[in-house]
Amino acid sequence: MATTDTVRARAVRFDRYGDRDVLYVTDIPMPQPGPGEVLVEVRAAGINPGEINIRTGALHDLFPATFPSGEGSDLAGVVTALGEGVTEFEIGDAVLGYSWRRSSHATHTAVPVDQLVRKPDALDWAVAGGLYVAGCTAWAAVDAVDPQPGQTVAVSAAAGGVGTIVVQLLVRRGVRVLGIASPANAEWLTELGAIPVAYGENLVEHLAAAAPEPGKIDAFIDLFAPEYVRLAADLGVPVDRIETTISFAEAARIGAKSEGSTEGSTPEILTALTELATDGSIRIPIAATYPLEEVREAFAELEQRHTRGKIVLIP
Repeated sequence: MATTDTVRARAVRFDRYGDRDVLYVTDIPMPQPGPGEVLVEVRAAGINPGEINIRTGALHDLFPATFPSGEGSDLAGVVTALGEGVTEFEIGDAVLGYSWRRSSHATHTAVPVDQLVRKPDALDWAVAGGLYVAGCTAWAAVDAVDPQPGQTVAVSAAAGGVGTIVVQLLVRRGVRVLGIASPANAEWLTELGAIPVAYGENLVEHLAAAAPEPGKIDAFIDLFAPEYVRLAADLGVPVDRIETTISFAEAARIGAKSEGSTEGSTPEILTALTELATDGSIRIPIAATYPLEEVREAFAELEQRHTRGKIVLIP
C-alpha cells in the first residue's frame, strides 16, 4: 500500500522573483505532519493580492522568499494524516484555515492544528477555501477603526474580496458605509447595505454628497492604494481612524493604522467568520475557480483588480 512517504503531492512553485510566468506546478514529496500538525488534502485554496507582491519581490524587505518558494495561505480540505500528539482532529475531518508557510496552493499541505477550524457541511468548499485572508483581514480592518453605530465609514475597493466582507461587517455594526467602487458595482454594494460612491473624478464631491453631513466621515478603510490614505487625511479623518491593508509606507508616513490578517488570525475570529458565512449572515461571493494547473490564469484575472469576490484554486 502506498504511504505518505511514497505518494507525491503537487504544488505551485517559483524559483525567482517575477511576474506570473515564473509560476509552475510540480511534483513534490508528500508533506509530513510534525507534532501538533495534520496533513490536509486541499480541496480549495484562495489566491490573494499579497501573493503577487511576494512573488514579484515587492515585499522582499518584509517577507523575503527562499527559493524554490511555494505560495498560498487560504485553504480548506480534509485531514488525511495526524502528527504526534494531535487530538483536536481525526482523519476524514473537513477543515478550513491557513498556512503561514506559503504552501496552500498544492494538493496537500501540513498545517498546525491551531491554524484550522472545522468546516461545516453546509459551507461551500470554494467559500471555505477563500475565507481566511479576506475574512480575517476584513475583521481586523473593521476593528482598527472602532466603528460605532450611526457613524460614517468610507471603504475603498469596497466590492473586492476583502471589501465585500468589510462592508457587511460594518453594516452589521449599524454603520453608514460609503462604498467606493466602479459604477458597475453600485447595485451589488446597495444589496449589501452600503451607499455606492463611484471612484475617479469628483470623488471628493461624491463622498461629501453621500455623507450625512457635508464632508463628515468618521473613519476610512483603504483596501486599494496609498492615494486613498492621503485622501482620508485630506478629508480630515483622524489618523487613528484611517486604516489600510495595503499602503503600509503611506500609513507609516502619516501615522495611520495598517492592521490586517495577522492581527485577525485567531481561531476565535476564524470560527466567527465561518459561522457568519455558513448561516448566510455574510455573503462571500466567488468570482471564479481555476484548477491548480491554471494558477497563472487565476492570477491574470486577479491582477486586473476588478474582480467581485474571491478567486479560488481547486486542486
